[in-house]
Amino acid sequence: MPVITIEGALMNVEQKRKLAKVLTREAAEIMSVPEAAFIVLLKENSHENIGVGGTLLADRKK
Repeated sequence: MPVITIEGALMNVEQKRKLAKVLTREAAEIMSVPEAAFIVLLKENSHENIGVGGTLLADRKK
């Protein structure tokens, strides 16, 4: 079973649904594997736990 793991910032449930659907569909097509075989893991981090260019995302949003 192929596993797709995405780690990023917090998302709402509609964004998660769309991301899981699109990633599964595209990977299944590229890999010639049935969509039902895929597992998608979404790992979310709060903006206080993500730094970009030395600055926390929480600080950039201010």
